[in-house]
Amino acid sequence: MAIIAWTLIILSFIVAFVGLVYPVIPASLFVFLGFILYGLFYSFAELPWWFWLAEILFVILLFGADFLANAVGVKKYGGTKAGMWGSTIGILVGPFVIPVFGILAGPFIGAVLGELLVNRKGLRQALRSGLGSLIGFLTSVGVKGAIQIIMILLFVIVVS
Repeated sequence: MAIIAWTLIILSFIVAFVGLVYPVIPASLFVFLGFILYGLFYSFAELPWWFWLAEILFVILLFGADFLANAVGVKKYGGTKAGMWGSTIGILVGPFVIPVFGILAGPFIGAVLGELLVNRKGLRQALRSGLGSLIGFLTSVGVKGAIQIIMILLFVIVVS
């Protein structure tokens, strides 16, 4: 039974990391699923209140990092709200339209199209906004990955 439990826990953590590059997968929920599975298979008593508080704060940080990195990336390169919305739509649609490279091309193309269609900015400025969106997305993936590693390491420390 322990093998099944730990296999499911580890699988939920792996899916969480896949969620870093496929935003339609709620990464933080899969990290929490691993914790819940541990509690169901073993005991929730081994996971103290401060563990849950810390993990909830990390989830809030995950959401904040995601929004902030995208907004800063687009804004720093001269983009507007249209570029940010286009980037967000591109992040969600890109992986489905262009299976392998869509996760990178989606936010870039979305930001460029958002700037061109809504703000009627020149192509050069729209491309800068797209580049900012791509940089923001990659920064977000790195930061969220680091936070998820910390969340899982805290879990490992508590249960070991």
